Amino acid sequence: MTVASGLGSQVGVAAESTYGTYVTATTFVQALSVNLKKVKNTTQDTGLQAGRLLPLGSRRVTTTKGGEGSIKFNAVNKGMGIFLQALMGTAVTPVQQASTAAYLQTHTLADSFGKSLSIQSGVPDLSGTVRPYTFLGCRVTDATFTVEVDKDVECEFSIDAQDVSESQSLATASYATGTRQFVGTDATIKVGSYGSESSVTGVTKATVKIERPMKADRFYLGASGLKAQPVANDFVKISGTITADYVDKTVWADRFRDDTAFSLVIELVGTQISGSYYNTLRITLPQCYLDGDTPVVESADIVSGDFPFVATFDGTNLPKIEYISTDTSI
Repeated sequence: MTVASGLGSQVGVAAESTYGTYVTATTFVQALSVNLKKVKNTTQDTGLQAGRLLPLGSRRVTTTKGGEGSIKFNAVNKGMGIFLQALMGTAVTPVQQASTAAYLQTHTLADSFGKSLSIQSGVPDLSGTVRPYTFLGCRVTDATFTVEVDKDVECEFSIDAQDVSESQSLATASYATGTRQFVGTDATIKVGSYGSESSVTGVTKATVKIERPMKADRFYLGASGLKAQPVANDFVKISGTITADYVDKTVWADRFRDDTAFSLVIELVGTQISGSYYNTLRITLPQCYLDGDTPVVESADIVSGDFPFVATFDGTNLPKIEYISTDTSI
């Protein structure tokens, strides 16, 4: 019997070959929260009938349907590639590093059309039965990465789904062994010219949000209320915030003052795989600009502040997320 609470829950994911066509989960995530839900739209006829005071229930009809929500989990050293690929859009094949067990995935920003997922959330009821809710045609619409000195590194992926099914069997959960989460003390923040960034000190927190705007309401006649696959309909938006003590004014304050472009790298290096290869999660944004304010004195404490940034295209180099793990496939 399963634990009749969130302790008995599970969430599994698989890449779809065809948008909205179910694929049994192959990767299971140790989620912090799974906030996925069904969405439906209805119409209620309100035609008048002599003496009737309420609308007729028989004339309430479901029209369009779908699903939405988010999944939050800690960034870990195995199994993240399937989410990174759905977010960034590039079809990735892990590349073996030398003759070691380390494999590099390079997720470069591209159109994410066709990178859909089947996500199954197993939700326990109080009888101890895990009820499978399977979200089909899942597209990642945005993702946020949060790095703090004394905390686990958190990721939150927002999802748009074509449909939600309760008819699929609950997949048998199987979790990768030897996993370790990335933590804030694994992180190094680097800034400078693209390809020659250098580490800086004083940073206590960094967040990055990658948004993939989509036309997600492509409902057409003859489609039984199911949407066609969402299509990108605006520029990708990449933004975030660096929280730092006022250690070196040339790093953040002067770049804000002069509106100077710089490349930003947030690099997480975990445990050793083999030789010089370590479990790594590296976000590279080749051109960023700082928004916000100059440093201010608010108390007797040391001066620190938030430095919001936005990423733009430098004309040559695209944002990318590199992931080194022992995963031989996505």
